[in-house]
Amino acid sequence: MNSIEEIKASSKTRMEKAVADFQHEMSTLRTGRASVNFLDGIRVDYYGTPTPLSQLANLHVPEPGMITVQPWDISQIGAIEKAIRTSDLGVNPANDGKIIRLPIPPLNEERRKEIVKRMHGFAEEHRVAVRNIRRDANDHVKKLLKDKKIAEDEERRAADEIQKLTDAHMAKIDAASKAKEKELLEFR
Repeated sequence: MNSIEEIKASSKTRMEKAVADFQHEMSTLRTGRASVNFLDGIRVDYYGTPTPLSQLANLHVPEPGMITVQPWDISQIGAIEKAIRTSDLGVNPANDGKIIRLPIPPLNEERRKEIVKRMHGFAEEHRVAVRNIRRDANDHVKKLLKDKKIAEDEERRAADEIQKLTDAHMAKIDAASKAKEKELLEFR
């Protein structure tokens, strides 16, 4: 990267991706209602290849407390059921030979706190990612200074701007985390 503007633009894009990834991670966490995103992390052993469940079946939410999984290849229903049972989702699939029904039990307080703890872990991972992007950007700016492509005051100004960018993205992660925590701990 040859200019401060390129470094800032690249950093901003990478930080936005980190925030978007965090929001996607949060969507896979379970709240009080059923959602097909709840099953995003499940991989099924499909002829020796770990395959996302969404690529093997139709996923539906016919009612707020139920998810149905209808495999395109009925011979895979056992493997799909096994993958759901061995996951850490805490649901008990019911298989009628054609469709798997996943009743989503209401969350108890202990399970809610466990999910909030996992969400805080996701948030911290993404904060670290944003900090690493900041460090990379600052390293690029210092390299420009060392190669005498910019002056010291430009380097300081760029470091301040990169810090402001970092603070803004950290605030987005914190706000999303607080909103999700409130949603998770709310009793319905």
